[in-house]
Amino acid sequence: MVVNGGDTTWVLISTALVMLMTPAVGMFYAGMVRQKNSLSTLTMCAVLLALISVQWVLWGYSLSFGPSMGGFIGSLKWAGLTMVGQNPNADYAATIPHLAFMIYQAMFASVTVALIVGSIVERIKFSAFLLFSLLWATLVYDPIAHWVWAVGGWIRNLGALDFAGGTVVHVSAGVSALALVLVLGKRKGYGKDNMEPHNIPMVVLGAALLWFGWFGFNGGSALAANGLAANAVVVTNSAAAAAAIMWVLLSWRDQKPGALGLATGAVAGLVAITPASGYVNALSAIVIGALASVVCYYAVVLRMKLRVDESLDVLGVHGVGGMFGALMTGIFASKAVNAAGANGLLFGNPKQLLIQVAAVAAVAVYAFCVTWVLAKVLDMTIGLRVTDSEEVIGLDLSQHAETAYSHR
Repeated sequence: MVVNGGDTTWVLISTALVMLMTPAVGMFYAGMVRQKNSLSTLTMCAVLLALISVQWVLWGYSLSFGPSMGGFIGSLKWAGLTMVGQNPNADYAATIPHLAFMIYQAMFASVTVALIVGSIVERIKFSAFLLFSLLWATLVYDPIAHWVWAVGGWIRNLGALDFAGGTVVHVSAGVSALALVLVLGKRKGYGKDNMEPHNIPMVVLGAALLWFGWFGFNGGSALAANGLAANAVVVTNSAAAAAAIMWVLLSWRDQKPGALGLATGAVAGLVAITPASGYVNALSAIVIGALASVVCYYAVVLRMKLRVDESLDVLGVHGVGGMFGALMTGIFASKAVNAAGANGLLFGNPKQLLIQVAAVAAVAVYAFCVTWVLAKVLDMTIGLRVTDSEEVIGLDLSQHAETAYSHR
């Protein structure tokens, strides 16, 4: 095996693109909360880039991609990056250094945990959040990543298709967000106080940076500078564009077209195309993006009607969008796009859709149950919520003794 310079360059560039997505999520979320909690929201996302990067080197990568133990978890043989060096690993990327694959995957782990932040903003203790994030990455993300992507992983062996993380990233984060909220409870004053976004331009900028980073998220998952990477980038852009337009049209019908809807729709399309990006063409991507926008839009509407304070719709956009995208992969996937993949329902293989359903169900059930138990244990021991007075003051001051904006 020989290291290919072009492939290595593309994966390292993609790593940098995906790295940007974690603070981009922070900006996206920070703009949607009240001003007194904006810095807290951004900080929770940004700190994960540091926390999960260390966890990944010490044990996370080994649990996710190390030699399989029964298809359910990796062993600790690669802990501390033992046996992970500058030469390629034939199982994962035969033309790039094993270290390049490792650090690329580290950025995925970081942004996945950051997605959950949107569900619990404005009321969680920073200390509890840090401990939860470390445990969640270890007990939920790492096993699921192994199931779906690792050699020997049982969902991979089942034949499920997930090019860049529809199930691993978005389904796991979305359903975990709901489980955590059910334990944490609603924000003080929810449904009574004004909780409108304080800075929509920040939301739009965060969404734009996410769209930009997603080219590395999906395109880099080809792990080579080749035609499949180009296809992934094209379909990623196509789905995001179609979804953004559709969300604007839906919101226009109900009220007025807004920048917040435009940004949210784009993210919904990016989420939905993620599992399919290495298996479908641009026309299929437009259909997937447009339909995903409809499904996610009404998932958000339903959440609001049910008065569930899953604050920034991690479940409605990422959870539902990831599930929808994974199922659409089972319908629109084509071996004409990726010979190493599989044909979906529209190309004569209805079994693929059933496999996708099984993968989504397994990931959703596992992530929800483990997250709920983890949240319960933490809540009964160290406590998850800030005090009422700290919540009223705002988490920027009560948790960090800082403010996002100077009033001088």
